[in-house]
Amino acid sequence: MNLDRRTFLSLAGLSGLAIAAKSSVNALAQTGQRETGAAVPPAIRWAMVIDIAKLLKEDGCTDSIAACNKVHNIPRFALEAHEVKWIWTEPFDKAFPDQQSRYTDPAVKARLVPVFCNHCENPPCVRVCPTKATWKRADGIVMMDWHRCIGCRYCVAACPYGSRSFNWVDPRPQIQTLNPEFPTRSKGVVEKCNFCEERLARGEQPACVAACKDKSLVFGNLEDPKSEVRELLRTRYAIRRKPELGTDPQVYYLV
Repeated sequence: MNLDRRTFLSLAGLSGLAIAAKSSVNALAQTGQRETGAAVPPAIRWAMVIDIAKLLKEDGCTDSIAACNKVHNIPRFALEAHEVKWIWTEPFDKAFPDQQSRYTDPAVKARLVPVFCNHCENPPCVRVCPTKATWKRADGIVMMDWHRCIGCRYCVAACPYGSRSFNWVDPRPQIQTLNPEFPTRSKGVVEKCNFCEERLARGEQPACVAACKDKSLVFGNLEDPKSEVRELLRTRYAIRRKPELGTDPQVYYLV
């Protein structure tokens, strides 16, 4: 049978498509075979659990604050208006104004509790940032890109926890001991706790957790049913800061 040039090219094109389709199917089949027996890594949702009962043994978790400040090059200003903080303490009644009553344990009500960025499931700071300098990672950590921050402070206004600090002046001269492994910031940008994402990448615990002598701070993966944070939340009663706002904070306090 004789074929003209147009018919030949048409048949050749269809044959090429068939071969390509077969190759794709075979590749998918092989991939499926390879992945069938492979262990699929579990999803990750990082969270912090703070045991207030253990905090009663220590005055405000000062070791954790000092460790965070040192690791992240957080400056110390004499003027309170210029203060930059990633982790600090608040009186219980100020941190949880809507979650106490006259029957709350006086020992708990009298304590200072550590507070920081709550790495919310629905972070309002992310929604208002015009340059996407703040965003939420797949593992739940709310991040900051200081190079993209234009200092508009919309995120500061949007955060209901007061967890963001603005650098009104150059912070670098105010750093007591410089950590060369972590970047310093500049005047005119916002900063906050990042759950020590740089340490997590090395398989290490956050600095505040590692420095906490009484183990009142516990960090882990909420998606892992066998993790310590999940076990604590299963067996103890936990509260969160302003959960009624719908932010779904991922820092839990055991009471």
